[in-house]
Amino acid sequence: MNRLIALVMLLLLAPLFLVVSLAIFLEDGVPVFFVQKRVGKDYSFFPLYKFRTMKKNTPNVATHLLENPQQYLLGLGGLLRKLSLDELPNLINIVKGNMNFIGPRPALYNQDDLMALRVAAKVHTQMPGITGWAQINGRDTISLKEKVALEVYYRENQSLALDSKIIWRTFFKVAGDASVTH
Repeated sequence: MNRLIALVMLLLLAPLFLVVSLAIFLEDGVPVFFVQKRVGKDYSFFPLYKFRTMKKNTPNVATHLLENPQQYLLGLGGLLRKLSLDELPNLINIVKGNMNFIGPRPALYNQDDLMALRVAAKVHTQMPGITGWAQINGRDTISLKEKVALEVYYRENQSLALDSKIIWRTFFKVAGDASVTH
């Protein structure tokens, strides 16, 4: 079901994909996608697709580890991130079977501390998702232990009602972030 919905969404959002891709291309050339190695279900690795928001030749580290990250951000990059449009290519990962809409956010290939906690809690047996219980309850503002505890809660309480709550809260969180002016 995830794959079918993602495929339909990709078809419906094709004009938006084209506009965003063209804007990135005109500002900084190719590639328009940022591809990063992530950890999937059962500790398997897969390439995660996102729209590129940083300039070419930006050091391949987490944004918060860059000295003056703003200097690397594309003109359109801040808006893409604010509206979470940079995540739209994650739909490709769903169609490919690497991700679901809901699940623990896929860890970076080198996030050994997070993966150790996930393996101990058996969270690594879940398919990663675009959004999840931990994302709507703190995302990166909570400790790794709190994040994994929220992921365990989701695994133990997964239901259509909880999934619906996550989808709605994600939508309103993104909409709320988009309405905030900086």
